[in-house]
Amino acid sequence: HVQLVESGGGSVQAGGSLKLSCLVPRDTWRRFPNLCLAWFRQTPGQEREGVAAIFSGGPYTYYADWVKGRFTMSQDADKNTLYLQMNNLKPEDTGMYYCAAEGYDGSCRVGGQFDYWGQGTQVTVS
Repeated sequence: HVQLVESGGGSVQAGGSLKLSCLVPRDTWRRFPNLCLAWFRQTPGQEREGVAAIFSGGPYTYYADWVKGRFTMSQDADKNTLYLQMNNLKPEDTGMYYCAAEGYDGSCRVGGQFDYWGQGTQVTVS
């Protein structure tokens, strides 16, 4: 059972910043030639929505419109870690943030289907 592990959530005032991390098990990186990696956000009573996605084999990163210019997703394969730098946070960014991974099958997009998930880390902006 593959389990991703998020960290870095917390409470911050509007306009502040947080950096989320997601440890992806080494075996997951090794299992596939490339991965599609992503962040999602979920608020109570709502479906999970895509925030950002990145193709592990190249420089391409994709963002939901509501985070463009404020959030930056990156990866460090040597550390088996994903990051989500969140700047200029707004109260509407509040939610549980999840990281996700899947073997790359030719498509990597925000809000796609993913096989492997973390437990989530809470972000609260007031």
